[in-house]
Amino acid sequence: MSYLHFDKTLMTNLEESLPKEILRTNRSGAYHCSTIVDCNTRKYHGLLVIPIPELDDENHILLSSLDETVIQHGAEFNLGLHKYSGNNFSPRGHKYIREFECDKLPTTLYRVGGVILKKEKLFVHHENRILIRYTLVDAHSATKIRLRPFLAFRSVRQYTHENPQASRECFPIDNGIKTCMYQGYPDLYMQLNKKNEFVFTPDWYRGIEYPKEQERGYDFNEDLYVPGYFEFDIKKGESVVFSAGISEAKTRMLKRTFEEEEEERTPRDNFQHCLVNAAHQFLNKQGDNYYILAGYPWFKCRARDLFISLPGLTLANQEIVKYESVMETARKVIEDFMEGRPSDLKIYEMQHPDVLLWAVWCIQQYAKMVSRNKCREKYGVLLKEMMDYLKDSRHPNLFVHDNGLVYANGKDKAITWMNSTVNGKPVVPRTGYIVEFNALWYNDLLFVADLMGETSDNSVAVYRELAEKCGQSFINTFLNEYGYLFDYVDGNMMDWSVRPNMIFTAAFDYSPLNMKQRKGVVDVVTKELLTPKGLRSLSPKSGGYNPNYVGHQIQRDYAYHQGTAWPWLEGFYFEAYLKIYKMSSLGFIQRQLISYEDEMTSHCIGSIPELFDGNPPFRGRGAVSFAMNVAEILRSLYMLSKYNL
Repeated sequence: MSYLHFDKTLMTNLEESLPKEILRTNRSGAYHCSTIVDCNTRKYHGLLVIPIPELDDENHILLSSLDETVIQHGAEFNLGLHKYSGNNFSPRGHKYIREFECDKLPTTLYRVGGVILKKEKLFVHHENRILIRYTLVDAHSATKIRLRPFLAFRSVRQYTHENPQASRECFPIDNGIKTCMYQGYPDLYMQLNKKNEFVFTPDWYRGIEYPKEQERGYDFNEDLYVPGYFEFDIKKGESVVFSAGISEAKTRMLKRTFEEEEEERTPRDNFQHCLVNAAHQFLNKQGDNYYILAGYPWFKCRARDLFISLPGLTLANQEIVKYESVMETARKVIEDFMEGRPSDLKIYEMQHPDVLLWAVWCIQQYAKMVSRNKCREKYGVLLKEMMDYLKDSRHPNLFVHDNGLVYANGKDKAITWMNSTVNGKPVVPRTGYIVEFNALWYNDLLFVADLMGETSDNSVAVYRELAEKCGQSFINTFLNEYGYLFDYVDGNMMDWSVRPNMIFTAAFDYSPLNMKQRKGVVDVVTKELLTPKGLRSLSPKSGGYNPNYVGHQIQRDYAYHQGTAWPWLEGFYFEAYLKIYKMSSLGFIQRQLISYEDEMTSHCIGSIPELFDGNPPFRGRGAVSFAMNVAEILRSLYMLSKYNL
């Protein structure tokens, strides 16, 4: 039985099956996302969702869904599923599902009387094309299949409704049609590898609802356009491939293309392989440039997320070339930023004051996991440029003070990873001397000094001197009488809230804390912040604790970093724990990681969502698949493997 397997009992119970989502990507920004019963529950769901840079910087849904109908002896059995008002689901095709599994490919097995039909979906790598293979496993009489495409042609952030501007024109092509609803959009080519009849019966399906959007306080219904349907005969044992893309396919090659692409897929046959597959989905190749998307389905490539997640998504899987490719693109953006040049590359939020600090940490992981010599050769110049840029206070919002600490202004604008805002103001206005900024600064100074000190480069002595000053000031500024660290200090303002940002100081290779002080930090984090799904963003004992990420947008913004649990933070917690307790910590860490294995069959199957509620039952929330979470769990598994050698 497949590792990711769901039987008929679960699939036919919508209360159980609708919350489970499936994501496939082409590694160039396009994706397919829906529920495991193929009922779209978000405005972001769709069968073919692609970036259209000619229009804007958003993804766009061309093909929303595809309803299959099995026809025998003139009787029609529709396998589709949509939600309409009044909690009505139609045509309730989920009742025919016998099982669903996702080993190499998402595979649904339907049973209609004596008919057993298998459906397998595949996204072609680096091409805006989804393929669906239908195999008639069993049938006792002549069988036809009808495919009814539901078209949207809209941004993932908008809805479409019945309108006279939508073009109804369809043009015949080899074994299919092409159509385009609105000017500016590319043509959508829908074809099969078998002769078929396309019946033109244009109509709008009105009032389709998306309950996840309703749950989040947004508009939640739209109309979808159906131009008609494809119909073809299928024999027992025969496979037919459907293609939807923005260029015409060679229909005689569709079966071979499907088989070749299938061979390239890594099976999701265990916890780690699921995470590796999820890691690959964040890679986004655009021309010669490589990016890491922060998450699906709505995030873009954010600089901080890129640098935090890159080592876990690549180096932890021994994928060194992928790391170097992404870092080469990032290098261009870093250099443009430091030189004050505009960049046309799509790495966003480079201006945040901790981004370059995380970039240095990211390169430090390359030195640890690949080679210090190779790191120095490839990134030595870049490291010194970044450190000198920061040391000389050339950053517009990160200043080195005489005490060696770095200072940033976050009163009016969110500048850290705790970036939620309401009415333009940060919910958590972290400002002044921020604990993880200074932990990074101290770590980066000594890492670069040690790396470059292995050569005859004597200019790094200033880094050591600055680190010594920073280290002493760090203790005096952040360490309080209760043994944990202030979250930020700004003049006479000291934030006593117990937050997870102190854990970085205990985790980094270079820390101003001694081992006893590190243990004190880890003990407080363990006692007040640790959950089975990551570290809470705020202790329940601190004022303003709000652990449930639910409700309308403003309600969720207030909860975003006020008690919710974040898995990526636990990667650094594990790193700190290993440094303190060494071999004796392995069993504890392995038990903690087991709780994430449950997520392989929950939320977005095979991946980890953005965040979790901070209180039991710790429900997954936010984006269905989040790069930093997947990355840090993979890096944790890598760290464990080194201890188990």
